Amino acid sequence: MTSISHRCQFRIYYEDTDHGGVVYYANYLKFMERGRTEYLRAAGIELDEVEAACGVMFAVTEANVRYQSSGRFNDLIEIDSVLTDARGARLTFRQQVWRMHRANESRDTLLAEAEIKLACIDKEGAPKRIPSMLLPALKIHQSSLS
Repeated sequence: MTSISHRCQFRIYYEDTDHGGVVYYANYLKFMERGRTEYLRAAGIELDEVEAACGVMFAVTEANVRYQSSGRFNDLIEIDSVLTDARGARLTFRQQVWRMHRANESRDTLLAEAEIKLACIDKEGAPKRIPSMLLPALKIHQSSLS
């Protein structure tokens, strides 16, 4: 199986930064959340529809983030998301946040990288197996690189 990644781009707004124009560290987690949501959407999985149909949600249980460089106000960033595990009640993603080069919009600098683990839970917060209807789409998009 080949590694399938999903990439999406966002602009860093003033609200994402501290008073010096540098991205506040916790906002990288928000950027990665957007990246995972767009990854699942590209796989045909809409989270609100999953919650309505199956009564489950995905909650972050672990975030191992390594910060490499600082993003700044008005940077264009790209979130690269790869699903590395989908089994039982767990999803694991490998994600990177890149600053894009201003002139040619190619990747310029790695800002942060992370391994994010999520649990499939019901509305009361109890772990539940990933709904079987989601597994085919997840398996097609899952990387063999764990």
